[in-house]
Amino acid sequence: MLSAREPSTSRPLVEMKHVSKVFSNGTVALSDMSMSVRPGEFISLLGPSGCGKSTALRIIAGLGGISQGELDWPSLRINARGLPDGAISFVFQEPTLMPWQTVFGNVYLPLRLKGISKKAARERITAALESVGLEEFDQAYPRELSGGMKMRVSIARALVTEPKLLLMDEPFAALDEITRQKLNDDVLKLWKSTGITVVFVTHSVFESAYLANRIVVMKARPGRVHADFPLHTSLDRDAGYRTSEEYRLACSEVSAKLSEAMGGGEH
Repeated sequence: MLSAREPSTSRPLVEMKHVSKVFSNGTVALSDMSMSVRPGEFISLLGPSGCGKSTALRIIAGLGGISQGELDWPSLRINARGLPDGAISFVFQEPTLMPWQTVFGNVYLPLRLKGISKKAARERITAALESVGLEEFDQAYPRELSGGMKMRVSIARALVTEPKLLLMDEPFAALDEITRQKLNDDVLKLWKSTGITVVFVTHSVFESAYLANRIVVMKARPGRVHADFPLHTSLDRDAGYRTSEEYRLACSEVSAKLSEAMGGGEH
């Protein structure tokens, strides 16, 4: 896989072009939403509850249709469904593990569905578990794991297919603050070490400002992009960064854009 680097100036991995989504009950979830995702970026998709963040993520993943607009993959081969084969992995809000399978079996699932034997997959599964610090728990069952460990298994399962794009839908929202911070650090480490492209949905200003190098703030009812801006830092994002003036200013900038999107201010 690619090494960590600055976001590429090459063609986007995926582009949403004037996308609208209307559900069967008439609810307009998205309206004229445009967003590009370039290789190597860590994008935080931020906005108030109900603004369509998860809907946008599911559309990119091919888990929901488009009412209007276009989803384009300029630099990847696409299949008959209009999606790139094997290039996307999705981490949901809940770990969604199979309770009757071990940690190894849960991580093996997407490779098994591709017809890859357990023997051939073993090295990739072990590497994925090592990347989230669970190599010693490969024979444990989900009931024996903490909430944070279950989410790590879910992340390992997403990484085992070696995707180009990792989509994460508020994966740490239900966890306590200490566990959430640790997993934020883990995800950043994975991003830096692999060069994978990440789109991370959250409603937390603090989480988005800590993780992302680009913030996309959405406006609700109907959902569309309100602000799209880079978020650079001269410091390593670690425990020290969380108490730095630079992080405070980043949170302030992101918070101001979110307030605008919620109607608390104007451009």
